[in-house]
Amino acid sequence: MEREAYNRKKDLKGQSGVRKKVICIAGGVVLVLALVYLGIALYFQSHYFFRTKINGHDVAGKTVSAAEEALKEDVSSYELELVGLDGARETVAGSDISMKYEKCDGAGRILKQQNILLWPGALFRAPEYETEVEISYNDEQFQEKIASLGVVTAEQTQPVSAYPRYDGEQFVVEPEQYGTAVQTDILKEKMAESFASLEETLDLEEAGCYASPAYTAGSPEVQQACDVMNRYCQTRIVYPMTEEVVIDKSVISGWLSTDENMQVVISEEAVRGWLQQFGDTYDTIGTTRTFTTPTGKQATVSGGTYGWSINEKAEYDVIIDAVKNSRVLEREPEYYISGHAAVHGMPDWGSTYIDVDLSEQHMWYVVDGSIALETDVVTGRPTPERITPEGTYSIVEMERNRVLKGSVNPATGKPSYETPVNYWMRVTWSGIGFHDATWQPAFGGALNQTSAGSHGCINMPYDKAAQLYEMVEMGTPVVIHY
Repeated sequence: MEREAYNRKKDLKGQSGVRKKVICIAGGVVLVLALVYLGIALYFQSHYFFRTKINGHDVAGKTVSAAEEALKEDVSSYELELVGLDGARETVAGSDISMKYEKCDGAGRILKQQNILLWPGALFRAPEYETEVEISYNDEQFQEKIASLGVVTAEQTQPVSAYPRYDGEQFVVEPEQYGTAVQTDILKEKMAESFASLEETLDLEEAGCYASPAYTAGSPEVQQACDVMNRYCQTRIVYPMTEEVVIDKSVISGWLSTDENMQVVISEEAVRGWLQQFGDTYDTIGTTRTFTTPTGKQATVSGGTYGWSINEKAEYDVIIDAVKNSRVLEREPEYYISGHAAVHGMPDWGSTYIDVDLSEQHMWYVVDGSIALETDVVTGRPTPERITPEGTYSIVEMERNRVLKGSVNPATGKPSYETPVNYWMRVTWSGIGFHDATWQPAFGGALNQTSAGSHGCINMPYDKAAQLYEMVEMGTPVVIHY
């Protein structure tokens, strides 16, 4: 029994020794593994993890300086391909602008970001990094290179913004057009950004290097401008002249445009130009008129103060207000105070007027086309200072018992003549008019060619002057002609 107990005790002691050996070996293995693990971790303190790539370069197990060498090689052989419109391509080499590698802070930061204790995880993933490389280059050479690029030296077609276009009925949006003009400041900026990240390709259109239209067909400002213009084109102004003169969308559309902010502009120049043409067509003051005298003679008369004269300045304001408020109007145009006539047709004095024939030395007062009064007269002596002016005028003043005075004589300081008359009917403010002339020995014939010729007035027999004074009104047209 004692021997069996001894043997059992001996066996237990042996088993305990084996366990200790196993534990020691296992502990040693763990220690070795831990040392290896830590050793590798310490290695990755200065080296990149497995399968690491920076800017496309395999830097696994390399130091920062080794990674930088690869990046330096990138810079020395760097080329940037520019892709223009329609796929046109050209290349800019780093050597063209003396490009040099300076440093890459990102390479060191990437290494520092590694958690070295987690290095086994790098066996199962492939970390890839992009980082900017600090470079330098000759800016003067860079500018020269940009200036020599084909996209810059080629014909530069500027873009055209979308805009309101009149299609004959209404304003519609005309789509934008893209050109080929390059914005060199943006091109330089985008190329510099590509250099910094060593990008191999730069699409100029995607990068916004081409000048873009300020407004496109989708810009709300363009549609809003169309809406305003179409509202303005609803305006209709009718002038009942010899025939109707109409301002409608066919006219107004030519007055409208937009400014650089797509605000609708009514062209002042265009509106005033239309009014000038309107006035040239229908203004009659001072024009040459052809007519038939009461005796059936064909005559012409030029000059004078009678006729139509549209007040273009006042009418401009009316038109602008009408267009802005889309008004529909029928109206006589604004005229100057003296710018009215009897009718719009020619002759514009209508059927009631006074006709003075300087050649015949005779006058007629015609009422509604029929002769109401006629008489021989004596008109101005045909000398520059006394001649009766031809032209179309009107009665502008009527007065009884007027003293007519000539111009002041500098030698005496008194009027050259003072003549009392009973019936005065002024034609011009310079002193020409109808009046009785009881001092005349006769009327008609060639008396005006002699000293009996007046100082420009139309001398009438007393009774005829009295009759005319009672018959005419202020504003009655007066036609004086040869």
